[in-house]
Amino acid sequence: MSRSEGLSPRSLDARSAASLRVSSLRWRREWTPYLFIAPLVVYLPAVFAYPLFYNALISFQNFTIRSVVTGTADFVGLDNFRAVLSNPVTWLALRNTAIFAASSLLLQYVIGLALALLFTRAFPLKGFMRGIMLLPWLLPSVATVTVWLWLFDGTNGLINYFLMQLHVIAMPVSWLNSPASALAAIIIVNVWVGIPFNLVILYSGIQAIPKELYEAAEIDGARAFQRFRFVTLPLLRPVNAVLLLLGLIYTLKQFDIIYILTKGGPGNATQVLSTWSYGLSFRDMRFGQGAAVGNIMLLISLTAAIWYAFFTRREPRQ
Repeated sequence: MSRSEGLSPRSLDARSAASLRVSSLRWRREWTPYLFIAPLVVYLPAVFAYPLFYNALISFQNFTIRSVVTGTADFVGLDNFRAVLSNPVTWLALRNTAIFAASSLLLQYVIGLALALLFTRAFPLKGFMRGIMLLPWLLPSVATVTVWLWLFDGTNGLINYFLMQLHVIAMPVSWLNSPASALAAIIIVNVWVGIPFNLVILYSGIQAIPKELYEAAEIDGARAFQRFRFVTLPLLRPVNAVLLLLGLIYTLKQFDIIYILTKGGPGNATQVLSTWSYGLSFRDMRFGQGAAVGNIMLLISLTAAIWYAFFTRREPRQ
């Protein structure tokens, strides 16, 4: 007689219920992760993949206002890219983008790191001051840039007022209307907006460094600068890589600050790839060329992402 034949019906029912519970638990363990990522699988193609694909498609077409209505456009191959690359404004925008991105990243990082090191020390109102430093990052860009537009005003701006009071300048300067100063002005605004992000990331990275390493370095006779150079900076390398990658992508796609302050002028002095792409598409109605400039921006971002992946892969494992 088998074991199952000697069991009562109640025991069989209990065993079946236990088996069902085990199967249900196993199913949950196997499929729960997929259920969590299911919204992301739907969201990414709809919000990111399709727009990128459509932008790439337009860059190979003669897409016009008529195409918006009819939904069809002639295939022109690489003509849009040839037209864009033969336009001197594109190379000017590329140069301005490089200056804008490099200057912004450098200044945001240096100032953010200095503030992060400052906030590692104890001083009165430390928490309050750290919260105040986040305001530029939390405020809407339109409101922030509008304030800076008033500060840089060539007639009644506060910057001109204080500089004249300090006898730095003799007459008001049209900061946003002069090709010599307009690019520097938008860099200042972008740096001011980006400092809080650098501060938060770098402060978190410094806090994650074990205090024992600083104590050991101090026992070995290392001074403050030596501890910063040989302990802080090397251990911040992974944080720096992420910070610079995100900062580069954010700076490349920066549009609202430049458009509100200068609209790419005067005389294309502040024209960058993002404003140039917008101008080609929605001012000149050359959608294909605007999409081609957008693809150039995407290529630069992908190059930076590939560099980041290669950099992190070479990092020694802890």
